[in-house]
Amino acid sequence: MTKATGTGWHAIIASSSIMSLALLGDALLYAVLPAYAEHFGLTIAWVGIMLSANRIVRVFAYGVIARLTHAMGVRNMCIAAAVVATLSTAMYGIGQGPATMLAARILWGLTYATLVLVTLSYAIESRESAGTRVGVGQAIQRVGPILALVFGAWMVGEVGPNTVFLILGGLTLFAIPVAFSLPKVTKPKTSQAKSARFGRPTPIDLLFFLQGYGVDGVFAVSITLIFAREAPLAEAVLSGGALLAMRHFAEAIAAPLFGWIADKFGARRVFVIAAIFTMLGFIGVAIGFTVTGALVMLLFRGALASLGPAVIAQSMRTDQDALGALARMQTWRDIGASAGPLVTGFLLSVLSAEIQHGLVAIGIAVGVVYWMVSDSHQAR
Repeated sequence: MTKATGTGWHAIIASSSIMSLALLGDALLYAVLPAYAEHFGLTIAWVGIMLSANRIVRVFAYGVIARLTHAMGVRNMCIAAAVVATLSTAMYGIGQGPATMLAARILWGLTYATLVLVTLSYAIESRESAGTRVGVGQAIQRVGPILALVFGAWMVGEVGPNTVFLILGGLTLFAIPVAFSLPKVTKPKTSQAKSARFGRPTPIDLLFFLQGYGVDGVFAVSITLIFAREAPLAEAVLSGGALLAMRHFAEAIAAPLFGWIADKFGARRVFVIAAIFTMLGFIGVAIGFTVTGALVMLLFRGALASLGPAVIAQSMRTDQDALGALARMQTWRDIGASAGPLVTGFLLSVLSAEIQHGLVAIGIAVGVVYWMVSDSHQAR
């Protein structure tokens, strides 16, 4: 047994706890920044830029970070990410004006990209149980955002938005000693895949693009507007916010459960089922079953968070490097998550939110068929 295997669960729990602490500031920023832009020296126009800057950075960063991780080691990258996460969260509290806030968001984008790959790298060390390991890690990572949205939002009214982020920066500081506790020796170096560089998307990459585009774009942008047609704006915001918060709860519940199921019955088979139910959720919103459709969509979107990495891990030999493939998959997801809000906002003037949800469902259906056809050709 290698040291990496013997300390595998410690590494998964520790690295996922670091991500959970690092996400405190980012999760709350999405809820606070639009309403308190002036407290950070920003205009409303700058708010959109700040909230999308980290994703744009990640699109170009994943491949580079994957190669850097091979060079520096997973533990060292995690320590660096914990330090930068603390710095970026504190900068939200002291930052005034676009320059400081944009620098903080760029640093956070690099940090998040690093921690995503680090946590997945530890989780897939055991390919046979990759689904369970990724799922448990995802559940731990959701704790920070949930606490930030529940208690951080309350604290904003008590001490003000800037002070809250300084407090969260102090809490994120605990990620640094946790990073130092990670095992110094990981599994033996595997053959490095060429896919660490951004390239042509695979079928699973396209499905993750559609997931990012649909959930983080079409759904996130339009759900409050759908409720606002039949309810006062304040109630619509509360209803929409509650469903958006369900993304974190759904992932915390679904990722470990479906990860375990994937290890038992095969990740590819379970991934297809989860993708189909995600599609049905979009269809539900499209035909007027808004809440039911949204809950189904978010639950199975949470399932895909562990199933995607599990599919990649189970499809590769143990001596092959999966980090490049994971980096490419995350890149395409972030391309979708970056393009989704921009395209959705533009299209809402000509296409209703329901029609756009229906189009995403069609896209997922085509993506699943393409993946299955591609898989059958490879099996011949």
